Amino acid sequence: MAKKRPTKTTKASTPQITDGEIPVVGAREPCPCGSGRRYKACHGREAAHAVTELVRRPFEGLPGECDWVALRELVPAATVELTLKGGLPEGVPSVTLATVLPMAWPGLRRDTGAVLLGLQNDTASGDMSRALADTLTRALSANPGSPVEGTRPAADGPRMQDLLDLDAPFTPVVHTGFEFWLGSAQDAVDATGEVAASLERANAAAIPTVRLTGVDAAYWCETPEKNHLRWVMPHPEEKLLDALARLHAAGESSLGEGTRLVGSFRAHGLVVPVWDLPVGVSADEVEKPAAAFGERLEQALASGEPLTADERRARSGFTNRQITLS
Repeated sequence: MAKKRPTKTTKASTPQITDGEIPVVGAREPCPCGSGRRYKACHGREAAHAVTELVRRPFEGLPGECDWVALRELVPAATVELTLKGGLPEGVPSVTLATVLPMAWPGLRRDTGAVLLGLQNDTASGDMSRALADTLTRALSANPGSPVEGTRPAADGPRMQDLLDLDAPFTPVVHTGFEFWLGSAQDAVDATGEVAASLERANAAAIPTVRLTGVDAAYWCETPEKNHLRWVMPHPEEKLLDALARLHAAGESSLGEGTRLVGSFRAHGLVVPVWDLPVGVSADEVEKPAAAFGERLEQALASGEPLTADERRARSGFTNRQITLS
């Protein structure tokens, strides 16, 4: 007698749901689409790829892209008032971007209904703009007085470019400490427990930083050994490195006596040249030299001539000293 064959599961016998309706489940669980395969081998593969795919310039298209990068990677304590497309929801008096929040919360809805959005956070997405937009969306509807935890954003969720008014200015305010966490001077006096301890640790670790007023996205900072100027620039990397090499080979890359262009960071698709400054050089004192350098840089960027041997050596030196932050 022949063995009875097991009944096959067919598409006709298993309810199918569309891609847009498929929920996220555990990697080893059956895929909700009804394929019979594990989620990680079916729709989970596509979702994981979408979430982890790296967006090289997540802040591209936002006003102040260079300042977004600086606040994410270089500036300890700063805030920016954000303007939402279509205005603020009822009960939300303001939305503020902050470099970091207490206990590194991704977001916070104050008792007043105001929303704070933290920029310096780890994210499960390769697109920081999408992760921030997800946190902001949840913060706008969170209960007043509660932090907003980080989650994995939907692969097709909005980005900050979708939520913000792209015609509104982006003007960072750099703070000497993190008292802005608390809303008022009296709140700072009254702070106790975990928040007070977090505030004390953050203030102790903050490096004095000043945003220059004469050029865009340039930040002076003070360290015990020497001061620095770190300047986030929007120009294409290869073209910018060529221009810096031209200036360096011509002896025009410094910001005055005792200063030196020492290398650069690469962060979120942009290049951040870094100068060493003597300890005695303040932010005010570097304003005019930085503006003059900006004019020299524009001229060097406009050059279409091949690099000379000296310029190629200078460019190689910059490349070797470049550090990627993200």
